[in-house]
Amino acid sequence: MGGWLAEIAAVAHSVVLAVLPLAVLFVLFQVFLLKLPRTQVRNVLIGTLIATVGLFLFLLGVAIGFLPFGRAAGAALGAAGNGGLFVLAGFALGFLTTLSEPAVRILAQQVESASNGSIRGNLVLYTICIGVAVWVALGALRIIYEIPLLYLLVPGYGCVIVLLWLAEGAFVGIAADASGVATGPLVNSFLLALALGASSAMDGQNPVLHGFGLVALIALAPLMSVMLLGVYVRRKTSRKELPK
Repeated sequence: MGGWLAEIAAVAHSVVLAVLPLAVLFVLFQVFLLKLPRTQVRNVLIGTLIATVGLFLFLLGVAIGFLPFGRAAGAALGAAGNGGLFVLAGFALGFLTTLSEPAVRILAQQVESASNGSIRGNLVLYTICIGVAVWVALGALRIIYEIPLLYLLVPGYGCVIVLLWLAEGAFVGIAADASGVATGPLVNSFLLALALGASSAMDGQNPVLHGFGLVALIALAPLMSVMLLGVYVRRKTSRKELPK
């Protein structure tokens, strides 16, 4: 029971630290600049309270449920000694965890809304999920064969630089935002715990050296996958514009 209370207190403290500066900033803007009507101020404050409670419950669930589950799953996969199973599990868990990430879904909805439906939200959503799944699988290979992190990051970002020139312009901005939202609290906590659990269960592995670094690969994943989608869209559009 004491452990639960300590976890609840720690999560509550982190949520207050995250929300309180924004609330204070809003009050200062309201007093000196905005001068919003009382109804709007009340709605903003009520919304902030609801968001704070929701964030607290979400992060508490992640801390109590997802972190231990991710570490236990990673330890079981690492101890099994089956590299192929670990890679397949990494691909599947990377896809499903990203699909469940609230920030990724919000971004996909905003893209569809801002583009008036010309870029479908589900297309962006599944492109991000597939990209993360592929790079989590590569991260699993990195843990199994102790591949240095730079051997994946340097070529990956080299490809991103090339894709910047080839992709449709709108998808470059979407890819940059997707990189940020893909490393949300759900993906970070579960998949990082999975990598740490797997590396700690493998003989001779240093969890600090091989367990960490997966989040860097996850941040790279949407940059590549969304911009590859942008390359496809650009080529498809150029073909339609060719004279018959």
